[in-house]
Amino acid sequence: MGGASPCASCKLLRRRCAKDCVFAPYFPSDDPHKFAIVHKVFGASNISKMLQELPVHQRGDAVSSLVYEANARARDPVYGCVGAISYLQSQVSQLQMQLAVAQAEIVCIQMQQDHDQQQHNINQLMLAADEHEKSYFLHNNFLNFSSATANVANVNYDSFKKEPRYGHDMVS
Repeated sequence: MGGASPCASCKLLRRRCAKDCVFAPYFPSDDPHKFAIVHKVFGASNISKMLQELPVHQRGDAVSSLVYEANARARDPVYGCVGAISYLQSQVSQLQMQLAVAQAEIVCIQMQQDHDQQQHNINQLMLAADEHEKSYFLHNNFLNFSSATANVANVNYDSFKKEPRYGHDMVS
């Protein structure tokens, strides 16, 4: 970066920023913390080697990954990104288990509602059957009563007159 202000890495390392500085495109002078955290975790020479081994079009993504890992290592020095990934996977597993429990509860509620609806339908059918049975009973008894009454009404009373029913009606 010649006459302009040095990149964040050169500023931190207190050296002159060369025109072909490998750090300059990725660690601008207005964001010194970005290089400081990566330098603390990986070291300047390791970062320089990694960047030089990569094609230019992949270096930006590599720097982003290094910054992410360095920040993760600052939060969790032992596990870094792996700790964050494990924590997130654990949360996903817990949430999947909670979802499965909730889905099972929904199925149970639906089954209970279906059972209640079926019981309601059965009760309605039984009530209807009871009503039908009562109606059938009344109808049949009415028919029996009606035909008995009709038979009585059609009886020829003259036959009763010829045959005495009581002792005082007898003619000798």
